[in-house]
Amino acid sequence: MLSRRADPIVAIATAAGRGAVGIVRLSGHGLAPLAAQLCGRLPAPRLATLCAVRDAHGRPIDQALALYFPAPQSYTGEDVLELQVHGGPIVLQLLLARCLELGQALRLRPAEPGEFTERAFLNGKLDLAQAEAVADLIDAGTEAAARSAVRSLEGEFSRRVDALHAQLVELRLLVEATLDFPEEELDFLQRADARARLGRIAQALGALLDGAQQGALLREGIRVVLAGQPNVGKSSLLNALAGAELAIVTPIPGTTRDRVSETIQIEGVPLHVIDTAGLREHSDDEVERIGIGRSWDAIGGADCVLFLHDLSRRGQPGYEAAEAQISARLPASARLLHVHTKRDLVAAVPAGIEADAVALSARTGEGLPALRAALLQRAGWHASPEGSFIARTRHVLALRRAAEHLERACTLADTGDAALELLAEELRLAHDALGEITGAFTSDDLLGAIFSRFCIGK
Repeated sequence: MLSRRADPIVAIATAAGRGAVGIVRLSGHGLAPLAAQLCGRLPAPRLATLCAVRDAHGRPIDQALALYFPAPQSYTGEDVLELQVHGGPIVLQLLLARCLELGQALRLRPAEPGEFTERAFLNGKLDLAQAEAVADLIDAGTEAAARSAVRSLEGEFSRRVDALHAQLVELRLLVEATLDFPEEELDFLQRADARARLGRIAQALGALLDGAQQGALLREGIRVVLAGQPNVGKSSLLNALAGAELAIVTPIPGTTRDRVSETIQIEGVPLHVIDTAGLREHSDDEVERIGIGRSWDAIGGADCVLFLHDLSRRGQPGYEAAEAQISARLPASARLLHVHTKRDLVAAVPAGIEADAVALSARTGEGLPALRAALLQRAGWHASPEGSFIARTRHVLALRRAAEHLERACTLADTGDAALELLAEELRLAHDALGEITGAFTSDDLLGAIFSRFCIGK
């Protein structure tokens, strides 16, 4: 692994297909001779240089703009050469092949997914949270997610983690000093104000965890499943939320036979909405039965289930019996939001519906704003006055572990000096959990999992 990381690498750094401009990027130590061969002369550092790149027979491949960044002043911390040419796939493949041909002596090889950014991390140009923000910026599906990814890339998330790191280091030093010199009879908890310090760190960590959870929502969104009997208005609601006719709507029961998905956004939070086949106990149609089975699978994996009820059929014995059967089968862990549809067909919302339910009409739009607000509330979203930063599930889990260790540390601190050794261990574990976020304590396996999801050339 270490030897492969020492090899220079090359890749096409622009998306597949035709475009106005295509980029081939190289990174490695000692690239200057190869850059001179490719360009006819060594390009001036950090200045665009026009050159003709030629094949082994001296025939021009294309005119290129070459940008040369000598180490360590580059994205990866190594020598970096970028060749900008016309964005045809054949031109880019010819240029890539020429780079590999000339770079054989240097052991130049094709880059693996995310390897340029991985080298930036390994060479100290980015920490791990910033490196992940690069991919999150590329993958951002909403404007809010993109802006939050930029904040993380600029180091907003990392600075807050590092500030907690520094406070924990100071506290750990005080605890370890007291353990090393017990003869001094220092009243550690009082003189060092350790308990108050610990409380302030725990409070700051709680605020950071809340921000990370918001960032994870922006990045990953939530899975919302529309469930209910046939003809309760699931497809109509999906169309109303999406603002487009995505699903077929008819008065015929069983029209929707398979899942229909659409991603929408509410205040920048992605919602992956899934319309499912209507739930009923018996169907003579084999395809519909398969669709109903998939509906139950989708309900089991949802972050929020919108259980739709038809206001126009309330009180009908057959309809109410089917409602009871569906309710009995819903998983106990399902996060339900009851939605009463077809508000435009009834004079008033009847008494006895759930306290937090939403009554709406997909046809007129009545109640849709209330539904959107309720979905954000169920997701745990609230706008941060400081601005959000992007985060991943692994960041949230690491912060939760750190918070758990700090909570135990607070309990131990309240018991007095007799528990200092246990207190020191809890502080160490909290410190290590924070270190996983920025990469201070990171295994090669985790790095492989993270960077393998990047696109090649980044």
